Amino acid sequence: MSPERGPVFLARRTYRRRRLGDAARLLPIVGALLVCIPLLWRNGSEASRTTDVMFYIFGLWIALAVLAGAISRYLRPSETEDGSRDPGDI
Repeated sequence: MSPERGPVFLARRTYRRRRLGDAARLLPIVGALLVCIPLLWRNGSEASRTTDVMFYIFGLWIALAVLAGAISRYLRPSETEDGSRDPGDI
């Protein structure tokens, strides 16, 4: 018989934290690619209007900032994970 092995899968919380960490690492790369999209816009034979591009870039900046804030909120260690106790709990 083969020796007993540990669980094949990670705990759900650990798995989600790792995937959120991966998302946080990919966010700047995805953001840089999305910023380059206005370079591909064409309106017939003329280029895109500057105001349209600026609205797109500003909206993208806001969306990336909100997404990064949401990801960082879930990546913070909780009270049970960091092992320290609040001095007022004694």
